[in-house]
Amino acid sequence: MSNEDITLTAGDAEVALQPENGGRVSGLRVGGVELLRQGERFGCFPMVPWCGRIRDGRFRDGAALQQMPLNAPPHAIHGTARDGAWRTARVTADEAVLTYDLVEPWPYSGRVTQAVALTQDSLTLTMSVETYESSFPAQIGWHPWFNRTLRGSDVQLDFAPAWQEERGDDHLPTGKRTDPRPGPWDDCFGMPGGVDVTLTWPGLLELKVTSPEEWVVVYDEQEAAVCVEPQTGPPNGLNTLPRLVTPLEPLEATTTWSWRRL
Repeated sequence: MSNEDITLTAGDAEVALQPENGGRVSGLRVGGVELLRQGERFGCFPMVPWCGRIRDGRFRDGAALQQMPLNAPPHAIHGTARDGAWRTARVTADEAVLTYDLVEPWPYSGRVTQAVALTQDSLTLTMSVETYESSFPAQIGWHPWFNRTLRGSDVQLDFAPAWQEERGDDHLPTGKRTDPRPGPWDDCFGMPGGVDVTLTWPGLLELKVTSPEEWVVVYDEQEAAVCVEPQTGPPNGLNTLPRLVTPLEPLEATTTWSWRRL
């Protein structure tokens, strides 16, 4: 099937996908308003097979020490699949399925599948990592760049995490948990009941980011966008909280963005 850009529609909602550009959701328009930042850092990309930073780009798998390229020196960041060309497996008017086979520099073979489902008031992203060969640790997450300002309305963030991962000077969690602190943030939070973050552009739109996962990174230390990133573990999680992909048990995660007019 062709890997050309894809447009999904449902009601007055429209989603643009770029399979060749890391399986990225390149745009989400609701009533003609683009919710995702455009330009150099844009849309929403899948973070896989890890999320956030890996300390020094290294992680252990049993006795083996694996080294990833340092694309955010001195660390490795956000996985390898966002740099690859994904394939389009299936497309309908409001759904698409994309796949990506893990290749070097990731040292294990596996397949990533991302399903994108649009309704007139929600977008659901579902991702899985599976292997038919050796088991390996992995993480799944999404990194959306939501526009901070829509039609002159500045976004307000609302969420109630149980804790905040203490962040060291190296931007990695120290392993300690603290009470949530005021922003601005480039921080990981724990939400044991599932990720639930509300972005409100007063007078315009309310958007909820939810996920059964209990980890979310919130990044709002920049002018143009706010990132709300549900994921299956904290940054550096391949070292501190690895989730194992085995031939019998894939790693799966999902997130839904739902919106309503104000």
